[in-house]
Amino acid sequence: MQKILVLNGPNLNMLGIREPEIYGTGTYRDLVSLIEQEAALLGVSVECFQSNHEGALVDKIQEAYGNVDGIILNPAAYTHTSLAIADAIKAVGIPTVEVHLSDVSKRESYRQISYVRDCCQKTIIGKGFAGYIEALHDLTEKH
Repeated sequence: MQKILVLNGPNLNMLGIREPEIYGTGTYRDLVSLIEQEAALLGVSVECFQSNHEGALVDKIQEAYGNVDGIILNPAAYTHTSLAIADAIKAVGIPTVEVHLSDVSKRESYRQISYVRDCCQKTIIGKGFAGYIEALHDLTEKH
């Protein structure tokens, strides 16, 4: 059975509360439930992890080495600042899809910079929760 790790960075635990006009009204629990339901339909194992701490995300990526088949990564604000997360993705060599709920290409200029993009096989932006489902399909090759 394929195993997919879904990593979410800082403040994504505040979904539904934080700027709903940008991120929607769905909660983090809603997102996890949606991902788990789709994974069950695809017959894949999925683990969802969220942290507000950069090192915890790096640790989780390193722990994934040899244990998962793909990573869905929304590094949130760390997208624009973290070479450590980018280096961890490069180090483990696990196929990774970068996901952003909002269309970062139409937001502040600093949000258009991604240190992880070049380490990922694909970037999905502006599709809300559906972006995670698309990434799950991309990584499991079941469209």
